[in-house]
Amino acid sequence: MKTRIFLLLALACVLASSCEKLQEKINLPGIFIANTAVEDRMQMSELYYKKMYDDKVWLVAPDGGYSFLVGADSHVTTDPGRMDEMLANGLEHGDLFYAHLGDIADTKAEYYVTLDSLIKVAKHRYVDAKFDEIGDNQYIYKGGTEDPSIIFSYDEIVYPFFPVVGNHDITRNGWALWSNIFHSSFYEIDVVVFLDNGEVAFDHLIFLDSASGTLGRTQIDFIEKGVLDGKYDDGTSIYRYTFVFTHTNIFHPQFNEFASTFPREETFFLLDQFEKWKVTCVFCGHVHTWDERNFNGVHYLTLDSMCEANNPNPGDYLVRLNIDKDGGIDYEKVRMNYTPPKKKK
Repeated sequence: MKTRIFLLLALACVLASSCEKLQEKINLPGIFIANTAVEDRMQMSELYYKKMYDDKVWLVAPDGGYSFLVGADSHVTTDPGRMDEMLANGLEHGDLFYAHLGDIADTKAEYYVTLDSLIKVAKHRYVDAKFDEIGDNQYIYKGGTEDPSIIFSYDEIVYPFFPVVGNHDITRNGWALWSNIFHSSFYEIDVVVFLDNGEVAFDHLIFLDSASGTLGRTQIDFIEKGVLDGKYDDGTSIYRYTFVFTHTNIFHPQFNEFASTFPREETFFLLDQFEKWKVTCVFCGHVHTWDERNFNGVHYLTLDSMCEANNPNPGDYLVRLNIDKDGGIDYEKVRMNYTPPKKKK
């Protein structure tokens, strides 16, 4: 089946804009320059979502088990080395997809040109590794057949890199840059898993827009309408596992953390919603600090920043989640080794 994988007050601004730790510098110009509101982004995303609904993203795990790689807060500037390392690691390992938890680049047009170029190169590597070219702009999966229904053009091959939008992504009107590459700030993806017993399981990926530190009314309405619930006629869930990806963190890893989180009412709403969805794991970024905890049966992982400026030394900045053929789940931290070249004096 062919598918398309798809200034209130100054203090308030500081709290909403800062992704740095308390001791790190705050980018004051970035705080006071207007950014987009979540309602605007959601309206744009909903239009894109409706347009693409018939081509909804489906990822397929034909061997029963699969893995995926997660990174956060790369803050790409002119040096995309860590981002390139993440994508190369995911391809080499054979991960089904790669997720990024926001603040993917600092908002300058040249940084997004760098990012866009990198993703295009990474897609070329992915296509070379996963597909055979059988004709002029015609591709099939390696080992596949030339059945016309599963022949893709290059543009129809969707590179499985799925980011959420972060607060740094929307400062200085950065939403225009971010959305030009990634289009939507809110979306869902289904994973079709073919089990050894001949049955099929469905796993669910939900990507939330939390860049403004709030879901906003439109996004909450979208959730409350049950759009993402995935229920059979008898009310049971069609999904085996559900994974949620968000930039803004749910819990503060330490009491003196300076970065903002959701308003209290929205935090309670999300905690209840994650329990209703029977979420297996929620992945968060934003605070540049590792944290792990369970609450109401839901596992929460908050990732440290993979950015060279924040963490210049090699370290375990990525997370890989593994689901085996029997449905068992575990995760491992993944080391990043790239260090920026030293500047000549």
